[in-house]
Amino acid sequence: MIISTTDKIPNKEVIKILGIARGNSVRARHIGRDIFASLKNIVGGEIDEYTKLLDKSREQAMQRLIKDAEKMNADAIINIRFTTSMVMQATSEILAYGTAVKLS
Repeated sequence: MIISTTDKIPNKEVIKILGIARGNSVRARHIGRDIFASLKNIVGGEIDEYTKLLDKSREQAMQRLIKDAEKMNADAIINIRFTTSMVMQATSEILAYGTAVKLS
């Protein structure tokens, strides 16, 4: 599966647009991590626990995006984007989406 943030793939031609492919991940923060993050917030710096949590969420959303495109028999996903939103307090969703296409 070719994945791109651009609308074109070098040396390939989009011959059919199959539709929007998407994948998401919803994660909740952990109370233990929140306590540590609060302490880290006092002294400043990166909060590694949240960085790792969001990285894992992005990767899971990307894998689900690829599976969705595979169901459409896509050769590639172009114009990949990520967005995030708060579902409820201490819970966030990461959504990965793009256009599933067939290539020549």
